[in-house]
Amino acid sequence: MVAGKNVLLGVSGGIAVYKAIALTSKLTQQGANVRVMMTPNSTEFVSPLSFQAISRNSVYVDTFDEKDPTQIAHIDVADWADIVIIAPATANIIGKIANGIADDMLSTTLLATLADVYIAPAMNVHMYAHPAVISNMKQLEEWGYHFIEPGDGYLACGYVGKGRLEEPAEIINVINNHQSIDPFLKGKKVLVSAGPTREQIDPVRFFTNRSSGKMGFALAEAAAKRGAEVTLVAGPTEMEVATTAIRREDVTTAEEMFEAMHQHFPASDIVIKAAAVADYRPKRVHHEKMKKQEDDMFIEMQRTKDILQSLGDIKTNQYLVGFAAETSTPLKYGVQKLTKKNLDGIVINNVSTEGAGFGGDTNIVTYVNKHQRQEEIELSTKQEIAEKILTFIDRDMKDEAQ
Repeated sequence: MVAGKNVLLGVSGGIAVYKAIALTSKLTQQGANVRVMMTPNSTEFVSPLSFQAISRNSVYVDTFDEKDPTQIAHIDVADWADIVIIAPATANIIGKIANGIADDMLSTTLLATLADVYIAPAMNVHMYAHPAVISNMKQLEEWGYHFIEPGDGYLACGYVGKGRLEEPAEIINVINNHQSIDPFLKGKKVLVSAGPTREQIDPVRFFTNRSSGKMGFALAEAAAKRGAEVTLVAGPTEMEVATTAIRREDVTTAEEMFEAMHQHFPASDIVIKAAAVADYRPKRVHHEKMKKQEDDMFIEMQRTKDILQSLGDIKTNQYLVGFAAETSTPLKYGVQKLTKKNLDGIVINNVSTEGAGFGGDTNIVTYVNKHQRQEEIELSTKQEIAEKILTFIDRDMKDEAQ
């Protein structure tokens, strides 16, 4: 994917600059047109002449070194670039970008470019874990910058840990994979629910289920990767989102999930209710711990609100997808649910099948749309299934629009 692209390689001042030489060479070998821009500190490690010889282009260092009077160099190169790579990216340059500081040619150009920017950090393990660096990276992720995580290993400072610049071949591999992604959900607002709910009995006990939230989180992350603006309503789970681009709202009970889903529903284009919500909750919640009795205990339960049905009743232009986790005749019950709840699509699986139960990393599902078109997805990772489900949704939405 870098072949034929204009690639601006930004080099900041760290010992890993020597790897940027190899990165320049590999980019050139793959057919990229590479220009290199160095911070003054980086020239203390490697001279600009080395990059010039490999890239066969002049190297930018000084903002005020305007070789062509008809152009402003940092604006010209910012507009020229299809892809920008910062490697190595020191804590200093990351901090500058995150805070809008433009005091050298590289930081100034980064404020002016509209190209995809990939940042490959390289620094001491403790610097990489510093709250300021973490905060700056989160801010840049929220703005749409892409990070290529450093590797673990022996660092120049003598420490062993995370902070070593990723190998040039892997940097290019990550960029190629990302550039090949079709952002077919760009401009869409996607709402996903994930995980279980908990219904309290007393201060130490509650009813819940085996849902881990993995499928819902995979859907949210896949939608964000495809360019969507994603809101994830998550029940109590240990899962963490892989990107800060996802807006996460944590809830505990079925009632809280009902309120959150209804709050975000009107502004959503696609709604996927993957959460396993409790159908019943204790009619009475005890505020003190219930003591063990000599006889059997009976807890009276009351019905919770049906979130999916309530959304199906009020949907206008939203594409609404539900999940049906069954243990017998799953297709029959799933299709009934699709029709009864006014859904546009449903994901059906038999949770008693090996490889398809709660908590696992894989699943086996059937996707059925409202026109009864069925798509079988054999045993696959939940990430792979999420990608396919979103592809089906996009296809059906385009069919409806015709």
